[in-house]
Formats: sequence, C-alpha cells, structure tokens
Amino acid sequence: MTVPAALAGIAADFNTLPANERLNLLLEFSGELPELPERFAEHPELLEKVVECQSPISIIVEVVEGRVSIHASAPPEAPTTRGFASILIQGLEGSSPGEVLDVPSDFPNSLGLTALVSPLRLRGMGGMLARIKRQVAEQT
Repeated sequence: MTVPAALAGIAADFNTLPANERLNLLLEFSGELPELPERFAEHPELLEKVVECQSPISIIVEVVEGRVSIHASAPPEAPTTRGFASILIQGLEGSSPGEVLDVPSDFPNSLGLTALVSPLRLRGMGGMLARIKRQVAEQT
C-alpha cells in the first residue's frame, strides 16, 4: 500500500515538526477546510455522517473522469475534526481511485499525533478515511 504524494508530503510536514508544534499545524489545516459546493450545502442529506467522530462531520466523494474529489462539512467549533478532514481532502484531492484505495487504513497514525490527540479522535479520522475509500470503491 502506498500513499499519494500530496498526502505523504502532509505526513512528512507533521513529522518534521517538534511535537508541540504539530497541533498548531492541525489547526492551520482546520482553517483551510473548503466550503461545501452549493449543490451539497443545499442538500446535506446527500452527505454521509461519520459516526466514529466525536464532532458532527459529513463527507461525500465524487469520482469524475478518473479523479477523486472529496467534500466535507464540519462545524467551526470542531477544529480537530475539521483539521483531519482538511488533511484528507488536500492529500487525496485529484488522486486516482486506485491511489485512494491503496492508502493504508492506519494512515492517521503516521501523522505523529498519537501522543497529542486522543485515540478516539484518531479513530474518527480513520472513520473518515474508511468512508472515503468505500465511496470511491462504490463509484468505480
């Protein structure tokens, strides 16, 4: 299993930082979560809820012309969840379905955050990744 270059680069960025600065980077990603396109913002029922997350988050994946596009909705008061969603979106956007399906399920553990955030939060990111991969598989 391999990780798309953009996602590998994000993991490398986290791991080159001292532990105390990794949470700041996660917060930066939180602020970069893209807004939902209007077609999904007006129809939130189209998005799938990620029940493993402590905070409410919903995800939808589109595969168009062999490229993956991910959209997520998470409240501003959930910065960790927003950060994890933003990492996955930025790291997987534009990848091929095969590249997304090859991402190891334990990828969240590769960010160097296991000592900084609760296992429950990392499990939430794993839930996001599992839904992304399942939705990609259903569309290919």
